[in-house]
Amino acid sequence: MSGAPAERAPRRELRSRQWYGESVSSGLRSFSHRARTRQLGYLPEEHLGKPVIAVLNTWSDINPCHSHLRDRAQAVKRGVWQAGGFPLEFPVATLSETFQKPTPMLYRNLLAMETEELLRSYPVDGAVLLGGCDKTTPALLMGAASVDLPAVFVPAGPMLPGHWRGETLGSGTDMWKYWDDHRAGLIGDCELTELESGLARSPGHCMTMGTAATLTAAAEALGVTVPGASSIPAVDSGHDRMAAASGLRIVGLVREDRRLSRILTPDAFADAVTTVLGLGGSTNAVIHLIAMAGRAGVRLTLDDFDRIARTVPVLANVRPGGERYLMEDFHFAGGLPGFLSRITDLLHLDRPTVCHDTLREQLAGARVHDADVIRTRDDPVAEEGGVAVLRGNLCPDGAVIKHIAAEPHLLRHTGPAVVFDDYRTMQRTLHDPALGITPDHVLVLRGSGPKGGPGMPEYGMLPLPDHLLKRGVRDMVRISDARMSGTSYGTCVLHVAPESYVGGPLALVRTGDLITLDVPARSLRLEVSDEELARRHAAWTPPPARYERGYGALYSEQITQADTGCDFAFLARPGTVPDPYAG
Repeated sequence: MSGAPAERAPRRELRSRQWYGESVSSGLRSFSHRARTRQLGYLPEEHLGKPVIAVLNTWSDINPCHSHLRDRAQAVKRGVWQAGGFPLEFPVATLSETFQKPTPMLYRNLLAMETEELLRSYPVDGAVLLGGCDKTTPALLMGAASVDLPAVFVPAGPMLPGHWRGETLGSGTDMWKYWDDHRAGLIGDCELTELESGLARSPGHCMTMGTAATLTAAAEALGVTVPGASSIPAVDSGHDRMAAASGLRIVGLVREDRRLSRILTPDAFADAVTTVLGLGGSTNAVIHLIAMAGRAGVRLTLDDFDRIARTVPVLANVRPGGERYLMEDFHFAGGLPGFLSRITDLLHLDRPTVCHDTLREQLAGARVHDADVIRTRDDPVAEEGGVAVLRGNLCPDGAVIKHIAAEPHLLRHTGPAVVFDDYRTMQRTLHDPALGITPDHVLVLRGSGPKGGPGMPEYGMLPLPDHLLKRGVRDMVRISDARMSGTSYGTCVLHVAPESYVGGPLALVRTGDLITLDVPARSLRLEVSDEELARRHAAWTPPPARYERGYGALYSEQITQADTGCDFAFLARPGTVPDPYAG
């Protein structure tokens, strides 16, 4: 791992100089800023003329994925001091995936706004971004890209593997599995109580290839972390060293004036998509990468994902898409550098990263140490990328499915729909035997998209009816305008766009309608005539507004659909924002 600063470039005028000036006679405002810095206890020699580095920390007491980031921020600061910079730590929104309701996706753009405006409005020359829990990675990078300062991302890292009665557990993935076993009567309350203490054993994000691991890997593939950073276990001493190396490197980036716009190029995003698909990563990455690219002025679409998916095999044998391994295994098998060394012919090797002039240089010497964890091209987990993009009259703007985590016999399926208008109704009625649900039915959930959710919650892995679980059924075709946890599995069609709340075709489905899913053909169709759909649409009435005021109202007015990244329209549009006048 290389985190040492490059040879110093000629000294450039620092952005923070606008606040601090050059001397005591630089003006009243500069005098005031220096006086208040003395109030903080800092000597002039500690900060004047040095790169001021914002350390944005998403730590909080309610975010177990980030409970170690208070310590990691100190390591970052240590690196900044060693490189001759001046670090300032800023607390920002934490977006705890487990606890924040109705979903932290509702607040991703709020953290992106906070990141952007904080970096723009304070006397900082560069930033180190500490995150990792699902929405924090894209939010921090979206905001930082909009400001376009030098920045380094520090991933929170995966937690330790779980353990229970001789089983190695994957957080999230085994939660779903054993909860279904409990509903099927295969395990009891005592076992569940033990599992509560065995699923998540340490700080860090999910140690499966869930959304958090997928997005931090995407950040490393984009080139905004030090090499190998994304898979280091959260409690490993190497994680502390990586944080310090990130602090060292950001000072060099400021001196070189290597801004995010030089890193977040179209080639970088193409490589991030290739990485996500080759890892068998989370479907959530589709939405987040499209949004991140938009903030960097790069157009990324669902068609790009589908095109690239046909060219890259899945090589990461990591659950839930893989068979058995977890992120710690992936790290010691070579981590992302080792993985990328398997697919260099699919990457753009001449683009820069935060640590090297080219990705080619960064990957020099990368090795794979366990060919069962990171497979060879001749022995892939799957022949093509782990996410498929679907089109059809039920999803004219697209939908996605993580088909490598589905039962193969369901990838071509026609069955009658059972429709639920919202998640609460589904929870209340799904298990009623009077519904007559069979394994051949298609479960349809609507009202769960960006506007309708609100916030597009992770409702997409609809539970199976209890009576089917007790018969041994473990998968059915499920369709929604919601998202799904990256730790989940099953034949779940997600992100149906446009969503039902705005009158998309999903709003027109009726129980009993036949739906055809054909993943090899990339097709999702409602077997209803165009004329009948037109009649249904004419009779459809929009649902009432979810929010009358506050942030929720702003969200509802500005949020875009899943296929365009669920960003706010006023943030995603092109245009410049000037630096504030500091004098």
